[in-house]
Amino acid sequence: MVGKKEKVQKGLEVAVISGKREESVKYANMVIKEGLSPIEAIDHGLIKGMMIVGDKYAHHEIFLPQVLLAADSLYGALDILLPYIPKEDARNSHRVIIGVVEGDVHDIGKNIVKTMLTAAGFKLVDLGKDISDEEFVKAAKKHHPFAVALSTLMTPTMDSMKETVDALIESGIRADLKIIVGGAPTSQEFADEIGADLHGMNAQDAVAKLKSAMN
Repeated sequence: MVGKKEKVQKGLEVAVISGKREESVKYANMVIKEGLSPIEAIDHGLIKGMMIVGDKYAHHEIFLPQVLLAADSLYGALDILLPYIPKEDARNSHRVIIGVVEGDVHDIGKNIVKTMLTAAGFKLVDLGKDISDEEFVKAAKKHHPFAVALSTLMTPTMDSMKETVDALIESGIRADLKIIVGGAPTSQEFADEIGADLHGMNAQDAVAKLKSAMN
């Protein structure tokens, strides 16, 4: 028999996949009403659904309008759930620069990670999408971040991740920060190969790994 928690998480997942904002809002309110974990609801419901949407989009099974509806459904639920996630202590408020690397304009995954990191108490500098290595270096020199988070959804733009890491090394500031990569085609092996430190399998994993790296 499926428990209440699993039913609500599945409801959020399906609401995102089907792009039904009203449904995601309904289930998000149920999370709060029933005293369930907002973080688990986000990770095992909303993000799970968004990952399926991203995979379908990558395989041309759905198109941009459906992705936008899914994102709208996601953010409708996040608006309700995020205020119920405890903020970390101020001492953990490290600055993180985040952006989608040059050549890629898919920023939904990046936005989810940004949202989760913000909820966890990090201070985010969001550069946006299709960001060149020069822009990442410029921002890192200006903001002196604890970490730089690089995102891509496409295999061809994985080269841009390496170019960004190389540029941070050449600028002389690489040793002062952590570099985390994420997105469908990436892995820890790839992170090691290009000289990054960490790989985030999903938003929750990225938060956990950056928190661990602070210690």
